[in-house]
Amino acid sequence: MEIDHDKIDEAVLALMWLTLHDGCRAWKSFDWAVTDRLYRKGLIADPANKAKSVVLTDEGLQKAEELFKTLFTRKP
Repeated sequence: MEIDHDKIDEAVLALMWLTLHDGCRAWKSFDWAVTDRLYRKGLIADPANKAKSVVLTDEGLQKAEELFKTLFTRKP
């Protein structure tokens, strides 16, 4: 089976939107490879620090909300 890392990244970013606090911070209890890819895509700040949360960029916040709505809400 071939893993689609982009789909995994999108799901994790959507779940980060679910755990947002302080406006742009999300818990970073996700796989390090995923958070590294999200960082390289410019969607989150560098996750390699001692904080238990990560900062989403403006682009990351927007995309996270869009993905959350697409992946996890019911259509009317």
